[in-house]
Amino acid sequence: MTEPTGGGTVGYADRFDAGRRLAEHLSAYVGRRDVTVLGLPRGGVAVAAAVASHLGADLDVFCVRKLGVPWHRELAMGAVASGGVRVLNRDVVEQLGIDPEAVERATADEAAELTRRERSYRGDRPALDLAGRVAVLVDDGIATGATARAAVTAVRRLGPSRVVLAVPVAPPDTLLTFADIADEVICPLTPDTFEAVGRWYQDFTPTTDTEVRALLAGVPPDEPCN
Repeated sequence: MTEPTGGGTVGYADRFDAGRRLAEHLSAYVGRRDVTVLGLPRGGVAVAAAVASHLGADLDVFCVRKLGVPWHRELAMGAVASGGVRVLNRDVVEQLGIDPEAVERATADEAAELTRRERSYRGDRPALDLAGRVAVLVDDGIATGATARAAVTAVRRLGPSRVVLAVPVAPPDTLLTFADIADEVICPLTPDTFEAVGRWYQDFTPTTDTEVRALLAGVPPDEPCN
Protein backbone atom coordinates (compact mmCIF):
# COMPACT_ATOMS: atom_id res chain seq x y z
CA MET A 1 0.00 0.00 0.00
CA THR A 2 1.35 3.45 -0.84
CA GLU A 3 0.35 6.86 0.42
CA PRO A 4 -1.51 9.09 -2.06
CA THR A 5 0.76 11.39 -4.00
CA GLY A 6 -0.13 15.01 -4.64
CA GLY A 7 -0.35 18.36 -2.92
CA GLY A 8 -0.37 20.83 -5.83
CA THR A 9 -2.90 23.61 -6.36
CA VAL A 10 -2.76 24.34 -10.11
CA GLY A 11 -5.62 23.24 -12.34
CA TYR A 12 -5.81 21.74 -15.85
CA ALA A 13 -6.65 23.09 -19.29
CA ASP A 14 -8.89 20.12 -20.13
CA ARG A 15 -9.14 16.36 -19.60
CA PHE A 16 -6.41 15.54 -22.12
CA ASP A 17 -4.04 17.97 -20.39
CA ALA A 18 -4.96 16.33 -17.08
CA GLY A 19 -4.20 12.90 -18.52
CA ARG A 20 -0.81 13.91 -19.84
CA ARG A 21 0.17 15.44 -16.52
CA LEU A 22 -1.22 12.50 -14.58
CA ALA A 23 0.87 10.14 -16.73
CA GLU A 24 4.03 11.89 -15.56
CA HIS A 25 3.34 10.42 -12.12
CA LEU A 26 3.00 6.92 -13.58
CA SER A 27 6.47 6.65 -15.12
CA ALA A 28 7.06 3.29 -13.40
CA TYR A 29 4.54 1.77 -15.81
CA VAL A 30 5.85 3.18 -19.10
CA GLY A 31 6.42 0.51 -21.74
CA ARG A 32 5.21 -2.39 -19.60
CA ARG A 33 3.23 -5.01 -21.48
CA ASP A 34 1.16 -6.03 -18.46
CA VAL A 35 -0.65 -2.71 -17.94
CA THR A 36 -4.26 -1.93 -18.81
CA VAL A 37 -5.57 1.60 -18.35
CA LEU A 38 -9.28 1.68 -17.52
CA GLY A 39 -11.29 4.87 -17.97
CA LEU A 40 -14.49 5.51 -16.04
CA PRO A 41 -17.07 6.93 -18.46
CA ARG A 42 -17.58 9.34 -19.63
CA GLY A 43 -15.00 11.97 -18.65
CA GLY A 44 -12.53 9.50 -17.24
CA VAL A 45 -12.07 7.86 -20.64
CA ALA A 46 -10.65 11.07 -22.10
CA VAL A 47 -8.14 11.31 -19.24
CA ALA A 48 -7.35 7.59 -19.53
CA ALA A 49 -6.74 7.86 -23.29
CA ALA A 50 -3.99 10.42 -22.71
CA VAL A 51 -2.52 8.29 -19.91
CA ALA A 52 -2.54 5.12 -22.03
CA SER A 53 -0.96 6.96 -24.96
CA HIS A 54 1.90 8.19 -22.78
CA LEU A 55 2.47 4.81 -21.13
CA GLY A 56 2.13 2.81 -24.34
CA ALA A 57 -0.50 0.71 -22.58
CA ASP A 58 -3.80 -0.89 -23.53
CA LEU A 59 -6.90 1.28 -23.06
CA ASP A 60 -10.32 0.00 -22.06
CA VAL A 61 -13.46 1.21 -20.29
CA PHE A 62 -14.93 0.21 -16.94
CA CYS A 63 -18.50 1.27 -16.27
CA VAL A 64 -19.73 2.65 -12.96
CA ARG A 65 -22.96 4.47 -12.14
CA LYS A 66 -23.57 6.70 -9.15
CA LEU A 67 -26.64 6.06 -7.00
CA GLY A 68 -28.01 9.52 -6.34
CA VAL A 69 -30.17 10.43 -3.37
CA PRO A 70 -33.75 10.47 -4.79
CA TRP A 71 -34.38 14.16 -4.02
CA HIS A 72 -30.79 15.29 -4.61
CA ARG A 73 -29.33 13.29 -7.52
CA GLU A 74 -25.89 14.91 -7.32
CA LEU A 75 -25.38 13.59 -3.78
CA ALA A 76 -24.13 10.00 -3.94
CA MET A 77 -25.55 7.39 -1.63
CA GLY A 78 -23.54 4.70 -3.39
CA ALA A 79 -22.66 3.29 -6.78
CA VAL A 80 -22.93 0.19 -8.96
CA ALA A 81 -20.18 -1.17 -11.20
CA SER A 82 -19.57 -3.82 -13.84
CA GLY A 83 -19.82 -7.33 -12.46
CA GLY A 84 -22.84 -6.64 -10.25
CA VAL A 85 -20.90 -4.78 -7.56
CA ARG A 86 -22.79 -2.29 -5.38
CA VAL A 87 -21.17 -0.02 -2.81
CA LEU A 88 -23.42 1.95 -0.44
CA ASN A 89 -22.49 5.01 1.60
CA ARG A 90 -24.35 3.83 4.68
CA ASP A 91 -23.68 7.07 6.54
CA VAL A 92 -25.61 9.00 3.87
CA VAL A 93 -28.39 6.41 3.70
CA GLU A 94 -28.86 6.36 7.47
CA GLN A 95 -28.45 10.08 8.13
CA LEU A 96 -31.00 10.99 5.44
CA GLY A 97 -33.36 8.16 6.35
CA ILE A 98 -33.51 6.82 2.78
CA ASP A 99 -36.02 4.00 2.45
CA PRO A 100 -34.52 0.60 1.46
CA GLU A 101 -37.03 0.38 -1.40
CA ALA A 102 -35.76 3.69 -2.78
CA VAL A 103 -32.22 2.34 -2.67
CA GLU A 104 -33.29 -0.79 -4.55
CA ARG A 105 -35.17 1.23 -7.19
CA ALA A 106 -32.16 3.45 -7.78
CA THR A 107 -29.94 0.37 -7.98
CA ALA A 108 -32.16 -1.27 -10.61
CA ASP A 109 -32.39 1.91 -12.70
CA GLU A 110 -28.66 2.57 -12.67
CA ALA A 111 -27.77 -1.08 -13.27
CA ALA A 112 -29.92 -1.01 -16.42
CA GLU A 113 -28.18 2.15 -17.64
CA LEU A 114 -24.78 0.64 -16.82
CA THR A 115 -25.61 -2.39 -19.00
CA ARG A 116 -26.71 -0.12 -21.85
CA ARG A 117 -23.51 1.89 -21.69
CA GLU A 118 -21.29 -1.17 -21.57
CA ARG A 119 -22.91 -2.46 -24.75
CA SER A 120 -22.66 0.94 -26.40
CA TYR A 121 -19.02 1.56 -25.51
CA ARG A 122 -17.52 -1.90 -25.77
CA GLY A 123 -19.43 -3.19 -28.81
CA ASP A 124 -17.56 -6.21 -30.16
CA ARG A 125 -14.55 -5.74 -27.91
CA PRO A 126 -13.56 -9.00 -26.16
CA ALA A 127 -14.48 -9.48 -22.52
CA LEU A 128 -12.23 -7.58 -20.15
CA ASP A 129 -9.41 -9.83 -18.92
CA LEU A 130 -7.36 -8.34 -16.08
CA ALA A 131 -6.04 -11.57 -14.54
CA GLY A 132 -2.41 -11.03 -13.52
CA ARG A 133 -2.28 -7.54 -15.04
CA VAL A 134 -1.72 -4.09 -13.56
CA ALA A 135 -5.05 -2.25 -13.70
CA VAL A 136 -4.70 1.54 -13.73
CA LEU A 137 -8.16 2.90 -12.98
CA VAL A 138 -8.63 6.50 -14.17
CA ASP A 139 -11.34 9.12 -13.69
CA ASP A 140 -11.33 12.88 -14.29
CA GLY A 141 -11.55 13.51 -10.55
CA ILE A 142 -13.04 12.28 -7.30
CA ALA A 143 -15.49 14.11 -5.04
CA THR A 144 -17.21 11.77 -2.56
CA GLY A 145 -15.39 8.67 -3.83
CA ALA A 146 -18.50 6.47 -4.10
CA THR A 147 -18.18 5.64 -7.79
CA ALA A 148 -14.41 5.15 -7.65
CA ARG A 149 -14.73 2.88 -4.62
CA ALA A 150 -17.26 0.70 -6.44
CA ALA A 151 -14.95 0.58 -9.46
CA VAL A 152 -11.86 -0.40 -7.45
CA THR A 153 -13.84 -3.09 -5.61
CA ALA A 154 -15.21 -4.51 -8.87
CA VAL A 155 -11.85 -4.43 -10.67
CA ARG A 156 -10.21 -6.23 -7.75
CA ARG A 157 -12.60 -9.14 -8.29
CA LEU A 158 -11.21 -9.64 -11.82
CA GLY A 159 -7.87 -10.83 -10.44
CA PRO A 160 -5.32 -8.13 -11.40
CA SER A 161 -1.87 -8.32 -9.86
CA ARG A 162 -2.09 -4.66 -8.85
CA VAL A 163 -4.81 -1.98 -8.76
CA VAL A 164 -3.69 1.63 -9.20
CA LEU A 165 -6.22 4.41 -8.75
CA ALA A 166 -5.07 7.47 -10.73
CA VAL A 167 -7.03 10.74 -10.84
CA PRO A 168 -6.01 14.33 -11.61
CA VAL A 169 -7.77 15.93 -8.62
CA ALA A 170 -9.47 14.90 -5.38
CA PRO A 171 -9.87 16.05 -1.77
CA PRO A 172 -7.04 14.68 0.39
CA ASP A 173 -9.37 13.17 3.00
CA THR A 174 -11.30 11.26 0.33
CA LEU A 175 -8.10 9.80 -1.13
CA LEU A 176 -7.14 8.37 2.24
CA THR A 177 -10.27 6.21 2.23
CA PHE A 178 -8.83 4.17 -0.66
CA ALA A 179 -5.78 2.98 1.27
CA ASP A 180 -7.55 -0.24 2.24
CA ILE A 181 -8.61 -1.29 -1.29
CA ALA A 182 -6.10 0.14 -3.80
CA ASP A 183 -2.44 -0.88 -4.00
CA GLU A 184 -1.45 2.62 -5.10
CA VAL A 185 -3.21 5.98 -5.28
CA ILE A 186 -1.90 8.68 -7.63
CA CYS A 187 -3.33 12.21 -7.54
CA PRO A 188 -1.20 15.24 -8.46
CA LEU A 189 -3.72 17.84 -7.24
CA THR A 190 -5.19 17.56 -3.73
CA PRO A 191 -6.65 20.96 -2.74
CA ASP A 192 -7.88 21.40 0.82
CA THR A 193 -10.69 23.62 -0.49
CA PHE A 194 -12.11 21.32 -3.13
CA GLU A 195 -15.60 22.62 -4.12
CA ALA A 196 -16.10 20.34 -7.18
CA VAL A 197 -14.11 18.43 -9.81
CA GLY A 198 -15.01 20.91 -12.57
CA ARG A 199 -13.58 23.79 -10.51
CA TRP A 200 -10.07 22.52 -11.40
CA TYR A 201 -10.53 22.49 -15.19
CA GLN A 202 -10.61 25.45 -17.55
CA ASP A 203 -12.62 23.33 -20.01
CA PHE A 204 -14.90 20.76 -18.36
CA THR A 205 -17.24 20.25 -21.30
CA PRO A 206 -19.11 16.93 -20.88
CA THR A 207 -17.60 14.02 -22.80
CA THR A 208 -20.10 12.42 -25.20
CA ASP A 209 -20.81 8.76 -25.92
CA THR A 210 -19.48 9.33 -29.46
CA GLU A 211 -16.19 10.64 -28.08
CA VAL A 212 -15.88 7.69 -25.71
CA ARG A 213 -16.39 5.19 -28.55
CA ALA A 214 -13.91 7.03 -30.76
CA LEU A 215 -11.21 7.09 -28.08
CA LEU A 216 -11.69 3.38 -27.42
CA ALA A 217 -11.44 2.77 -31.17
CA GLY A 218 -8.01 4.40 -31.21
CA VAL A 219 -8.66 8.02 -32.19
CA PRO A 220 -5.73 9.92 -30.63
CA PRO A 221 -6.50 12.33 -27.78
CA ASP A 222 -7.13 15.92 -28.98
CA GLU A 223 -8.32 14.83 -32.45
CA PRO A 224 -11.98 15.55 -33.34
CA CYS A 225 -14.30 12.60 -32.67
CA ASN A 226 -16.91 12.69 -35.44
